[in-house]
Amino acid sequence: MHHTLLACALLALSPLVFAAGPSATTPPPPAHHAEPSAELRAAVAGEWRTAEFRARDGFRNPAETLAFFGLQPGHTVVEITPGGGWYAEILAPYLRDGGTYVAAIVDPAALPEGRGRDYQQRQKDALEKKFADAPAQYGQATFVAYDPAAPNFGTPGSADLVVTFRNVHNWRGSGQAEGMFKGFYDVLKPGGVLGVVEHRANADVPDDDRTGYVGEAQVIAMAEAAGFTLDGKSEVNANPRDTKDHPNGVWTLPPGNNHDAEDAAKYQAIGESDRMTLRFIKR
Repeated sequence: MHHTLLACALLALSPLVFAAGPSATTPPPPAHHAEPSAELRAAVAGEWRTAEFRARDGFRNPAETLAFFGLQPGHTVVEITPGGGWYAEILAPYLRDGGTYVAAIVDPAALPEGRGRDYQQRQKDALEKKFADAPAQYGQATFVAYDPAAPNFGTPGSADLVVTFRNVHNWRGSGQAEGMFKGFYDVLKPGGVLGVVEHRANADVPDDDRTGYVGEAQVIAMAEAAGFTLDGKSEVNANPRDTKDHPNGVWTLPPGNNHDAEDAAKYQAIGESDRMTLRFIKR
């Protein structure tokens, strides 16, 4: 009698046991939102930051985004194409005394002569000057110049964290996405994290899409094809007001503001684009 009751109980429980196991449809783990540390908040509040950059904190949420990516003071962090240094103004001072900040910039010499090469040279010169002019904040920052056709971001297995902000659409449009994600994977240590923020389309978009938006599933597929595992999603940079049907794509919205003057109030009310925030891990 007791054996029969035990067997029935085990059979009743067994579907629950199997349902909890891994499967092809198991969702990714929860976001594991970390509270930004006092040190990170201090870097975000740094008086050295450009006023125009700080004005965008409400849309870019730097402290929460970097905490979600798992940033720590002793990390080696590679930021891909820092542009004018929006995130560099936070990351380089934060990492100055215990970690390493690496600005990964396009090597102008790797490009053919023309507007593209000139633009990348101006970007490189401006960021180098920015760092040289403020050694108290950027004195320990380093650079790596990479060839977009064969990206190499440093010694393999040397980085704890690679971050990229609103760049994936450019790589898709130029056919460079596969090589970039492979380069991220190669430079990261086992257990290292890739953090991606990107303009989020409502669904998949064609390879030649020019709106600046990318499907979230498409970005995940690119990372997984390079060997990464999705480790979490965050809605910290979401904007439900973004209808994603603007005449000049994401650049219609702030801070691009590529729109007719009479539409300024409309687009200011929407704010910056809706963005996915994804964390991947190198197993």
